[in-house]
Amino acid sequence: MYTKNNYLLLALIGVLLASCASRKDIAYFQDLSSFETMVDTDTFVPRFKVGDKMGISITSEDPIASAPFNMVAGASLGEAAIGGQMTYSVDLDGNIVLPVLGVLEVKGLSLTEVKEAIRNKLIGDGHLKDPNVHVSLKSFVVTVLGQVNSPGTFEIEGQRTTILQVLGLAGDLTITGRRDNVLVMRDFNGTKVSTRIDLTKKEVLNSPVYYLTQNDVIYVEPNGSEVNASKADSRSLVFSVASILLSLTTTALVIITRN
Repeated sequence: MYTKNNYLLLALIGVLLASCASRKDIAYFQDLSSFETMVDTDTFVPRFKVGDKMGISITSEDPIASAPFNMVAGASLGEAAIGGQMTYSVDLDGNIVLPVLGVLEVKGLSLTEVKEAIRNKLIGDGHLKDPNVHVSLKSFVVTVLGQVNSPGTFEIEGQRTTILQVLGLAGDLTITGRRDNVLVMRDFNGTKVSTRIDLTKKEVLNSPVYYLTQNDVIYVEPNGSEVNASKADSRSLVFSVASILLSLTTTALVIITRN
């Protein structure tokens, strides 16, 4: 016959088994077969946003003629970055300020569109006949929050990165992080778009948020066991406080009774 202690032991074992994570909770790409080929359908095109850092270099057959377009404000001709890239930050209005050419709006433009805008301005204003313009996205930031080992904001070098690479920078998900409901929040010129992805499925490789853009935010929520553990901690705290209050009340009653 089961005693009260037997029932308590069985209940404890049940709780432990319920809180254990299975492979389907923690393994990535569970439906991806060995040697399976997936066609890359990526159409991702980086577009400049406020705060981006971009590199621009302008050259031509006449290095002296193109030198003024690669100068820091106030620098002499001999200090021009001939053959190198100047770095510009997109301001709050979505603009950059180029030497000689002045203000250029770049927010929302792709690398190719910025290149063509600069080239057309150089030719149209009669500055250079056949300029070569190179534009690059030098770096951008993404933020990872929630159930990862090292949450934070990361500066990414280059023009693009994947969500897997950024999660790697954050130390990967913890064992208590939900892999099947990861949230990616993205800003499109003031419009916030949220997308949820399942890292346990191969479809994530073709997700529109597989390649991250500037200022993306990734949030990994806790799984059920972590939430339950948090509730249990809260209940333990309540019980502890109640126990202390009860003890103090009992002690006070004893003292009053003796007096």
